[in-house]
Order: sequence, then C-alpha cells, then structure tokens
Amino acid sequence: MTIRICLAAAALCASLASIAQAAGEDTAPESPASPATRAAQEAAAAALPSEDGRDDEFVRRGFLATRADPLIRAANGQPVWNLAAYAFVEGPAPDSVHPSLWRHMRHLKHHGLFRVTDNLWQVRGFDLANMTIIRGHTGWIVIDPLTSIETARAALDLVNATLGPRPVSAVIYTHSHADHFGGVRGVIDPVEVAAGRVAVIAPKGFLEEAVSENVMAGAAMTRRAAYQFGAGIAPGPQGQMGSGIGMAVAGGTLSLIAPTDTIAATGERRVVDGVELGFQIVSGSEAPAELNVMILPEKTFLAAEIATCTLHNILTPRGAKVRDARAWAHFLDEAATRYAPQSEVVISSHCWPIFGRAAGMAWLAAQRDNYRWLHDQTVRRMNRGETMAEIAEALAAALPAGLAGEWATRGYYGTISHNAKAIYQFYLGWYDSVPANLHAHPPVARARRLIDALGGAERTRALARAAMAEGDYRWASELLQNLVFAAPDDAAARALLAESYAQQGYHAESAIWRNQFLAAAGDLRRGRAGGAAAQSSDLIAALGTGELLDAAATRFAPERFGTGRRLSVAIVLTDREEEALIEANDRVLIGRVGSLPPSPDVTIRGPRALLLALLFLKQPVNALAGAGLVVEGDAAALQHLIDALDPMPQGFDIVLP
Repeated sequence: MTIRICLAAAALCASLASIAQAAGEDTAPESPASPATRAAQEAAAAALPSEDGRDDEFVRRGFLATRADPLIRAANGQPVWNLAAYAFVEGPAPDSVHPSLWRHMRHLKHHGLFRVTDNLWQVRGFDLANMTIIRGHTGWIVIDPLTSIETARAALDLVNATLGPRPVSAVIYTHSHADHFGGVRGVIDPVEVAAGRVAVIAPKGFLEEAVSENVMAGAAMTRRAAYQFGAGIAPGPQGQMGSGIGMAVAGGTLSLIAPTDTIAATGERRVVDGVELGFQIVSGSEAPAELNVMILPEKTFLAAEIATCTLHNILTPRGAKVRDARAWAHFLDEAATRYAPQSEVVISSHCWPIFGRAAGMAWLAAQRDNYRWLHDQTVRRMNRGETMAEIAEALAAALPAGLAGEWATRGYYGTISHNAKAIYQFYLGWYDSVPANLHAHPPVARARRLIDALGGAERTRALARAAMAEGDYRWASELLQNLVFAAPDDAAARALLAESYAQQGYHAESAIWRNQFLAAAGDLRRGRAGGAAAQSSDLIAALGTGELLDAAATRFAPERFGTGRRLSVAIVLTDREEEALIEANDRVLIGRVGSLPPSPDVTIRGPRALLLALLFLKQPVNALAGAGLVVEGDAAALQHLIDALDPMPQGFDIVLP
C-alpha cells in the first residue's frame, strides 16, 4: 500500500507555487497600478543605489549552455518547471513592480550551466536553489541536488551533455531545507549509496531536522507557504515576481537518501573523490542543521544560504522557529575573516557568484554587518521600551548609508520590518506588556466592535476609500480587513480590500511580501484555491514513529472521545521490528515507542503503512483488517479512537473569517 500524507509540508509543499510558473496559468490580480503606486515607484527608483555593472557581469560570467526545451516535465508529462517563465523581465520596470525587484529578477531569471573555476560549475535557474558541481577524480561531486527528482535530473543531464558524461561519486547536502536535498534520487541511485560506491555528506542533525522541522505545524505552514511563494499566481508584471532568492520552488517528486557521513564541527576536512574539502558548521542560523564548504583546490567558498543576494528571513512568513540573528552574524564574521581571504570566488546555494578575493570578503562582511545591525539595534530599542511594531518602523527608515548602498543586503526575501519583529520575538515573544493586548478580543469579535464604533459598514468603506485615494493602502487595508471579518458577505468591502492588497503588492521590494499581498487579493476575488499537498514517501519513511504518534496526538479531540473513557493500543510494526503504544483518555493521547504493556485493550500488528492509513487517512479498522492489519481485542474501541481524530487539514481561510 502506498501512503502519501501531508505532515510537514510547509517548506516542501511550497512547490504549489511552481504549478502556475510551470503551466503558465494566469491568475494575476486585475489591478493596474494606481497614481499613488506610480508615484511611489518613481520615488523608489530615485533612491536606489548606483549601478556599477558588477551584478550584470557576474550573473552572466561563465555561461556555457542551457536546455533547448524550457519545460521540464514529470513522467506523466505534467510540467514541473518552466525556464522561460520570466523571459518577460526586460527593459524598464513597469509601474506594477518595484524597480529594485524588477532589477533583481532581471538577474535571477538567467538559467543554465555556468563555469565558476576550472573544475567547478553551477546549474542555476533550474529550481529555487543552485546545484553546484565539482569534478572529482572519478565522477561528479554534487552539492545541493535541488527540490525535485525531475529538475535535478534535468540539471545533471545538462552537465553531462555539456561537459561529458561522468557518474556522480558523492552528494553533499548543505542544509535541511527541501530545495537542497529533495532531488537527490534524480542524480544518484540509493542502491549505489548502500553499496558504498556513492558518499552522501551532510551536517550533523541533518536527517532529524529535514524530516521533522515542521511536523507539528505542518498544516498551518503549508497554508501560509502558499501565500509566501504565491501559489497559483502566474509570473507577470501584475503577478508573481519570483521568491527573492530564486524564481520559485519546483514541482515534481521530492526524495531523500540518508547521509552516509556527517560533519559535526567547523574545521573538519574530507577528501571526497580526490578533492579536499573544508567545512564550516553554521547550524542554528538559516537552518537548524547547515554547513558551508571550502573547496580548497579551487579556492572557492560556498556560503550555502547564510549569504545570498538578499537579506534573508530571521522568521519566515510561512512560519518556523525564530532564527538566531546574533549567531548568524557571528558565522558570517567567521566566513569573512577565515574563509574569504583564501577564496578567489564566493558562491552560494542561491543567486550568482562573487568573483575576486576582495569582492568576496566585502560581500560577506556587508551581510554580516546587516544582520548584526538588525540584531543590535532591535535589542537596543527593545531595551528602552519600544515595541516590535515601533522598532520595525524605525529601523526600516534608519538603515546606515553604507548598507543602504549594497544591493545584496536589500530585502528581496526577508525585510528589515519582518526581521526586526522576529528578533524582538526571539527575546521577548509576541506580548508587548500592554495589558490591553494581553487579553484582546479574537479577530471577528474585535472587528464587529470596531466597525460599530466607526459608525457601521458604509462609513468604514468611505474611510477606506478616502485612505486609498491618498495612497495610504496600509490604513485602508486595516479598516477593510476588519470590515470583511465583521461582514464577510460585504462584496464591496472585499473588492476594496483586494485592491488595497494588490497595490501594496506592487509597492513591495520583497518578492515574498509581494506574493502575500497578491495571494490575499486573489483569495478575496476568487476564493481560496487548492488544499494540502502530499508529502514525500521518503520523508515519511525517515520520520520516527514517535514523531508520527505525536503528530497524530495534535489531531485528537477529547470531547469526541468521551468523558471517563480510557484506551491502550499496543502497536507492533512488523516491517520495522518496532513496538509502540498509544494511551488515550478524556484529556490527551500519548504515544510511546518501546516495550508493550502486559494487557493492552487492543493490539494491532502490520507494516507501518497500515498504521499511517489508520491514524492519518482515518481508514476504517475493518477495511484495514482486510488489507492485512491484525487487530486483537476491542476493535470497536479502536474505531472510536480513530473517529476522535480530526481529519488531515485541507487548508483554511486567512483573509476571510
């Protein structure tokens, strides 16, 4: 039995964003740029750093070849990636795109195989991330095999067709995000790994973090990721404009092969297929398990994702644990002072290379200073009593001139505003210590009271129209979002709110802020699209049984189970030689892995796929018994427990109550 469920899909199911990108679906909002937006774009263009042509030159340097067919397809013929999706980004920026973001996408749209040094190349633009290729003595060393099997295979095919065919001798995962490992089965065969012919290297803790980072909050993260990456919004001047660190997340099949070797400490070295590599551990910065790579013979430093062509996220809009900005800055300092002085080129797992020792050192130092400034100034203001909103507003207008003049520190992905709030949250949490905010009404109740206080729906709409006429879309959105929550059937309010969100999307320099505003506008105009996506069977297989049971417990409804009830279920997983236990009462469901109790109420035996079908797909006990699940004891009580589990979430409204 094949089981595909959505557990931890937030970072992974963001591949929904690529569906429109691959298929050319046109779901962009039907909003021209307003006069206020046009004026804002003109002001933004006048304030941009001067151009020196360096990025234009670096993004093109070393180009060798790309695919003749821009569409990369799955086995069933469905497009999963379109290399030509952003070919429209030419000439001056249209009024509906921030001029800095337009410039950024003009660089990110370049795709193909690029030579970095004599024995090192990158495939860029075939997915959200880059695939880095090193020539070993016997084969290719592949660093970061993209998100999906299909895009990774297409990238490797291009390498072999251009440089001459060679086997892959090793794979390195720089960190535990899916766009850096999900395509691994497109470049190597797990049989070759099991036989010891191909090494798979990763940072310590990689496997655990790769499969469990988002388990508990998977449903919410998946839904929020659809906004972050602009799921269903086609690329275009009024649509999706990339993801800040790349074009989009590829569709297709996600896979995982467990590492055969792990790097635990900075300074460790390995000779991989005859190539000496040094490693810097940067776990706890951009990812919970992450490493950078010094390719010693090529004098090239791979900064993975702690340094790219943009300010990154301290807290992703899709949701995750807040990252440590201070540690991030320390890692960048170590990279700038220890590794960059030995490097003729600095590359990353996103964006384009920085050529030249001095340029690489300065590039890393500027990003270090950016995160350090954000951290220190947020904490300074926090300690004198400013709230997260006050800090975010102040810092967004206070960036030092030296940083404001750097293209690579601009907020195409993360933003100063969002990151300042994240740093505040890292230290103090969401509460600003104002008691009115300690126990405020929930959104709908608050919205109804606010609209009544404002004088009703008609007056609120009038206030919002006046704000929009003045170009104050932030205030218009706040008024209208409350009105929509108070009166969700108010079509005029929904249309106005969608328009205010669309204009703010056009204003956004951050690609993912743009995506969120435009996704919200699309939901208001056309209704919520799509549901939860399926999770990779490789990731499910790698997830511990204890974590699966804990994930099931987050869907347990005690009120449906019943007052005074208790049930113990012993589980024997025959394909894994593993035993587990579920204990349920009228308060909680507890899962344990280990020895079984002497007298459980029910014992079930079978392969783990059947346990997944029972707990996550909620297949009836009797049906699974027919499929091979052995049930001993009170089968009716077991079915009652399954009935007390919520079904797997299939999405929820965000801008509607």
